[in-house]
Amino acid sequence: MLSLLYQEGPTTEGIFRRSGSAKICKELKEKLDSGAEVDLACESIFVTASLFKDFLRNIPGSILSSQLCDKWVSVMDQGNNEEKIKSVQRLIEQLPRANVVLLRYIFGVLHGIEMRSEENQMNAFNLAICIAPSLLWPPVSSTPDIESEITKKISSLVQFLTENCCRIFGEEITSLFGEI
Repeated sequence: MLSLLYQEGPTTEGIFRRSGSAKICKELKEKLDSGAEVDLACESIFVTASLFKDFLRNIPGSILSSQLCDKWVSVMDQGNNEEKIKSVQRLIEQLPRANVVLLRYIFGVLHGIEMRSEENQMNAFNLAICIAPSLLWPPVSSTPDIESEITKKISSLVQFLTENCCRIFGEEITSLFGEI
């Protein structure tokens, strides 16, 4: 999925914003869940993006760990970018290794898409609005006002992570998928 998103996302206007066909997504998800062979390259990239966001939303406790939600959200309240980057790196160290590996690939994809935002209309802000709710959510539900505020802060965090991914995850993030 990520490889396809890396290949086609940068040249696809509105990637992650537009949804794939709900019927096709449901059918493909059932096939994937059953272990059947699925060729996503034959499907719309919007279907792949929708399936990927669904996959992220189904990671128990979220990929960034709902248990760390307050700490993630407070990163954006810190001083300068250096302090924020150091805080992010400390939080990443607290995540399971599998989450960190997946995050590197996700932000490699998001970085590639952001680099072509003139073409695809998906700058870091737009990407964050679309993908942030799939990456982190609070561990307990709260009032709609508080939830709205937390959602804004998580989007701001994901925008920051996207804009600074090379400094956070290392410059090699731009070549994780090799030459495609």
